[in-house]
Amino acid sequence: MHMESLRELYKIGNGPSSSHTMGPKKAAESFAARCPEVDAYRVTLYGSLAATGKGHLTDVAIRSVLEPLAPTEIVWKPDIVLPFHPNGMLYEALRNGEVVDSWTIYSVGGGALANETTGRAVPQSIYPMSTISEIKEWCYREGKTYWEYVQDCEGPEIWDFLDGIWTVMCETIERGLNNDGVLPGGLKVARKASTYWVKSKSYAGSLASRARIYAYALATSEENAAGGVVVTAPTCGSSGVVPAVLYHMATSRDFLRIRILRALATAGLFGNVAKTNSSISGAEVGCQGEVGVACAMAAAASCQLFGGTPAQIEYAAEMALEHHLGLTCDPVCGLVQVPCIERNAVAAARAFDANTYATLSDGSHLVSYDKVVEVMNETGHHIPSLYRETSEGGLAKRVGQK
Repeated sequence: MHMESLRELYKIGNGPSSSHTMGPKKAAESFAARCPEVDAYRVTLYGSLAATGKGHLTDVAIRSVLEPLAPTEIVWKPDIVLPFHPNGMLYEALRNGEVVDSWTIYSVGGGALANETTGRAVPQSIYPMSTISEIKEWCYREGKTYWEYVQDCEGPEIWDFLDGIWTVMCETIERGLNNDGVLPGGLKVARKASTYWVKSKSYAGSLASRARIYAYALATSEENAAGGVVVTAPTCGSSGVVPAVLYHMATSRDFLRIRILRALATAGLFGNVAKTNSSISGAEVGCQGEVGVACAMAAAASCQLFGGTPAQIEYAAEMALEHHLGLTCDPVCGLVQVPCIERNAVAAARAFDANTYATLSDGSHLVSYDKVVEVMNETGHHIPSLYRETSEGGLAKRVGQK
């Protein structure tokens, strides 16, 4: 398998969904560049993209690009799932009522696009090894660690890129901590980050630490739900986990910025392996591929900062992902709010638990990270589509105002 650059994993964009807003917007931009002079556009959304598209602002994202050029019609077909991926889109350009050009493309998670022709597009393979087992062996052979492998493959300029990513992550948390009010979308979900942060001040020790982690994760996830700027880590829906853990480490333990960036590189490597060998799309494998992978990334990052060996780091990530196996994606009303926001906060705390558990161990364990990634892929495809981001089963059905 080819594995691409971390630049394709960490993307800066507007929430609430990388697959439902960032991907479709990117596709609309490509299609607009290809067919600028037309009378009208028609965009048909299929499967999961159509089922939760309104709550995820898919139509808003597409119209923001195409509407200034020509009138745009959006057609919703949640019942039709195209074979390549649940998030299918058909873009059509019309002149004199005739279709002059059409393009079928899929939003495959994390803002990435692919179709049958491009495959799971791998424009350039940056990493010669795409499993953690191989990379871990390399680490022990060379006496290096995961971030050094990232540096070797990506080149030293990756640090400037990650520095920019970390800046945005911090800005999002700081904005989220200071924003109050109700989130858009009709569920009347109030923002809680500022309250959790204020309450954390009156606690001491591990309770204060836990309250802060929750506050930081809520800050990003609430900004995401409001359509604010976030970093996919690995997706928008799970963007609260990695920044919360690293921000807490940076502010409570005075780690130098470069060490945080190295932890971000390691997190990216573990996320990238999951993306390459399985999926980070909730529509394809459920929330295990979003929050589960985010938790694994955060666990690996924190274990490295605490001085974990390559084996302990891999164990922390493995545990974090394994205990999210089978996690469904059934958002109420198709919004990235319930259960998504709270789930980010709990996963951030769980990443710390996985790190602590792995750090107490000698790093040896039975199940490898790569095996869990394989199982996640298998499990995800066996989860009924009702529970994979269609908003038609599970919690959405019990709580939703359908």
